[in-house]
Amino acid sequence: MRDGFIKVAAIVPEMKVADPSYNADRIIALYKEAYTEGARLIAFPELAVTGYTCSDLFLQDTLLEGARDALLRIADSTTGSDALVFVGYPLEWEGKLYNTAAVLQDGHILAFIPKRFIPNYAEFYELRQFTPGPAEAEEVIFEGEPVPFGSRIILDVDAIRDMEIACEICEDAWVVNAPDIEHAMAGANVIFNLSASNETVGKDDYRQSLFSSISARSISDYIYVSAGDGESTTDIVFGGRVLIYENGSLLAQRKIFDNAYGEHKIVYADLDITRMNYERRRITTYFSAQPEDYLHLPVHMSRIPTDLNRTFDAHPFVPSDKEKRSRRCDEILNIQSRGLAKRMRHIGAQNAVIGVSGGLDSTLAMLVTARAFDLLGLPRENILAVTMPCFGTTDRTHNNAVTLSNALGATLKEVNIRAAVTQHFADIGQDPDNHDVTYENSQARERTQVLMDLANQNNGLVVGTGDLSELALGWATYNGDHMSMYGVNGGVPKTLVSHLVRYFAETAEDTTLSACLFDVLDTPVSPELLPPSENGKISQKTEDLVGPYELHDFFLYYMLRCGYSPAKIYRIAVKSFDGIYDKGTILKWEKNFYRRFFAQQFKRSCLPDGPKVGSVAVSPRGDLRMPSDASRNLWLSELEEL
Repeated sequence: MRDGFIKVAAIVPEMKVADPSYNADRIIALYKEAYTEGARLIAFPELAVTGYTCSDLFLQDTLLEGARDALLRIADSTTGSDALVFVGYPLEWEGKLYNTAAVLQDGHILAFIPKRFIPNYAEFYELRQFTPGPAEAEEVIFEGEPVPFGSRIILDVDAIRDMEIACEICEDAWVVNAPDIEHAMAGANVIFNLSASNETVGKDDYRQSLFSSISARSISDYIYVSAGDGESTTDIVFGGRVLIYENGSLLAQRKIFDNAYGEHKIVYADLDITRMNYERRRITTYFSAQPEDYLHLPVHMSRIPTDLNRTFDAHPFVPSDKEKRSRRCDEILNIQSRGLAKRMRHIGAQNAVIGVSGGLDSTLAMLVTARAFDLLGLPRENILAVTMPCFGTTDRTHNNAVTLSNALGATLKEVNIRAAVTQHFADIGQDPDNHDVTYENSQARERTQVLMDLANQNNGLVVGTGDLSELALGWATYNGDHMSMYGVNGGVPKTLVSHLVRYFAETAEDTTLSACLFDVLDTPVSPELLPPSENGKISQKTEDLVGPYELHDFFLYYMLRCGYSPAKIYRIAVKSFDGIYDKGTILKWEKNFYRRFFAQQFKRSCLPDGPKVGSVAVSPRGDLRMPSDASRNLWLSELEEL
C-alpha cells in the first residue's frame, strides 16, 4: 500500500459449535466483506472453522472430515484475491491433532502454523485432544500437496518493503518464552494471535496490558482476535475481544461483549509498516537475527488499495483528554523546574536573570523559574525579571510582563534599550528606517548582552526562553535570544507552551496572575522587533511570516518521531487538517519547514543546555546529531513532485 500502510481486518464471526459448514459460510461471507473494504490481512479466531469448544468431539472423524471440507471451501473462496487470510483450524497429521492457523491466499493453503504451548490447567484441558506443534518448519501433506507446517514461519510480503508476518496462537503469548519474541527477532514486524480466550473478572485488563507490552517490546503491529458468541457456554463464556496495537499504542479494538448477541464484528486498522521499520532502525538496542531454522515464504500482493482510513492527531504533542493533558503539563513543569534547580545548585547560583516580554515563551520560563526557586527554598525576589522595551514593544505586552513579575514576587527591572540600539545603528552605519534583519537582530542581541551582564553583576544564571518549535525553524537570533545559560523551554513545542501556561492560569489561586496569563494566551505570537501599528497593536505576527505553528509542530513530530517522508507527512496533514487548511497552504508551509529546518541546523548545533521533555528533541548532544551543512534537496524534491 502507498506510504507503507496496509489494512488489516480482525473478524469475530457468528458461529455454531461443531458445525464447520455453517462456520465456513460465515467466514467466507465476512472475508469477502473485509476484502471489499480494502483489507489485505484478514484474521479469524482460534479454531474458527469448528469452534474452540468442541472438546472430545475433536477426536471424531466426522468433525475432522467436515472441518477439512470447510477449509477447502474457504480456501477456494479466496481464488483471485491476494489477501492473506488466517483462520483457526484443527489439523490432523500422522495420528496427532494440532491446533493451527491455516494461512490462505488466492485459493491456496500457504502454511499451517501450530500452537506450541498447549494449556492444561484451570478451565483449559487442550492436551486431552491436541499435541504441541513443532517450532521448526517441516512439511505435511494436505489433499496430496505439501504444505509448510511449523511455528517458525514468516511470510515475506513484497507489496511493502521489509514487511514480514508471523503468527502465534492464544496461550503462546502468555508464556515466558513466547514465540512472538523469536518471531520479532527473526524479522517479523506484523504478528497475529488467533485466540479463544474466555472472560473472567479482571482478565481483560491484564490481557490489554500483556498485548500492549508485547507490541511495544517487539516493536511490531500486533493483532489479537478472540472467539465470541456461538462458542459453548457449558462452563465458560467468550467475549469476542479484538486488540490491534502498533508499537504498544492501541490502533483499534472490539471490547468484550460489544455486539448484539449473535452479531458478527469486523475491526479494521491501517497498519504502518514503514513506521515499525523506522523504529527498529532508530532503537539500536533492538536485537534482530536471521536464524537458520526459520522458513521465509515469499508472498506476492499486487492489488493493494490506497485508501487510508486511519486518523492522525493534528496536535500530536498535546493530549486531547483534559485530565491526561493536565497530568502531562504537571510532569513537564516538573522536568523543566527540576532541571533548572539542579543546574543552579551545581553552580552555586542564588539568583536567576530572565528577560520577560509579555509573550508566551518568556511567561512559561518565568513560571518554571519560580517553581525551581520554590524547590530550592530560594526567595523569589532573587529572580531578576528584566523587561527591555524597544521599537516594537506594545503597552499590552509590557503591562503583562510587569504584572507577571510582580504577581510571582520577582524583582522587576526595566532597561529601555532604544538609546543603546540607536547608538549601535550609528556605530555600524545602519539606517533606522531600514527595517531589515539587521534592524531586528540588533535588538535581540542587545537584550542578550543586557541579560548576560546583569547575570554577572548578580552572580546569577540567565534562563533561556526559546522553545522547541522555534529551534526547529531557526526562528531565533543567533547569539541573541538563541543564547542563554540554561534553556528551560528548549524541549517544549509551541503548541504545548500555550497549554502549560493555560494549566497555570486555571490552577493559580492568585486571580491577578490568572487574569494576566489568560491575556498572554490571547496575545498574538510576535518577536515585537518592528514598530507597532498606528493604533498601538502588534504589527509583526510570527505565524504570518513562518507559518502556523500547529502545522510546523505536526511536520516536526512526524518527521523526527515517526521518520515519515515529506510526501507521507503531506498526505496525512491534508487528512488531519481537512477543513482548516487547504492543500496548497499545507504544501507551502511544509516546503518552508524543510527549507528552514536544514538551513538553520547551525543554530541548533551550539544550543545551551536544557532538559529534554518529550520523545522529540533537537539537542546536538542527544536526539538530533545532524551536520549543519546537510543538503535538503532530496526532501524538497519529493515535495516538488506532489
